[in-house]
Amino acid sequence: MSQRTRILSIDGGGIRGMIPALVLAELEKRAGKPVADLFDLVAGTSTGGILACGLTIPGAGGRPRYAANELIALYEQEGPNIFDRSLLKRITSLEGIIDERYPTHPLQSILGRYFGKARLREALTRVLVTAYEIERRTPWFFRSERAKADAGYDFPMAEVALATSAAPTYFEPAKLAVPGAPTDYFALIDGGVFAVNPGMCAWAEARALGLPDDTVVLSLGTGSLIRRIPYDEAKDWGLIQWAQPILDVVFDGSSDTVDYQLGQVIGEERRFRLQTTLETASDDMDDASEENLRNLRLEGENLIERESAQLDAVVELLV
Repeated sequence: MSQRTRILSIDGGGIRGMIPALVLAELEKRAGKPVADLFDLVAGTSTGGILACGLTIPGAGGRPRYAANELIALYEQEGPNIFDRSLLKRITSLEGIIDERYPTHPLQSILGRYFGKARLREALTRVLVTAYEIERRTPWFFRSERAKADAGYDFPMAEVALATSAAPTYFEPAKLAVPGAPTDYFALIDGGVFAVNPGMCAWAEARALGLPDDTVVLSLGTGSLIRRIPYDEAKDWGLIQWAQPILDVVFDGSSDTVDYQLGQVIGEERRFRLQTTLETASDDMDDASEENLRNLRLEGENLIERESAQLDAVVELLV
């Protein structure tokens, strides 16, 4: 490990996770090393948690199973299957009003195929993935360092990825059996409800683990929302009308707040935030249409071009 603590933080954002996946593929290309070798700690929420697991899961010879560019396919090829609803599901859920929008099985099956039987303790570098436990009413952190020390917290990576991405109204909560105690369980939802940007959680984890104080954080967003909530409409909204927009408000607002906090704590020169405003792509977390997937790729490629100098500066500090 270097004398500098190198942290990667990846926001939540559903299908918009394609944007940080593209940035990480470019980072690996410029650095000539996999993410697991570039960072001492990788943190993710929701789609970012899936990427955190995917980038640190061991493959042949103890090397990462996936390069970042291979995980782009998780969005382009699997996204339409994950975010697909039958007509019956649309009717029985009243478009997500009385039941989750999407069945969990396609996502669960895809994660099982990508992650197999790999467990959290096997991560190639330290990993922190967020979720929220709804029965115990507490934030929940999947921590690879704890998994190594306590078998009761060593979950399969596929289950970690499922729990962190169980976004309310989109998917049902994940029910994870406690390893070694199958009659006990955790009921978990998307960590984005409290940490859509897990950067500060990662910084606190690094301090708790006693990693060097000299810290560099690369924080990756999934696109800033620009869709207005008109006052004349919102002033008369009740519970049903606010149910979906309030999630977007919480997610977007908390992400920006954490970015500000990180800049204050470690200094702007050590915090690199790569984020883009969604000018052409939809800000919906579940728009996996062919047109929007193409637009998300363009948004990511434009971000890389626009922030090329910043990426080079990050590589210089990491390698």
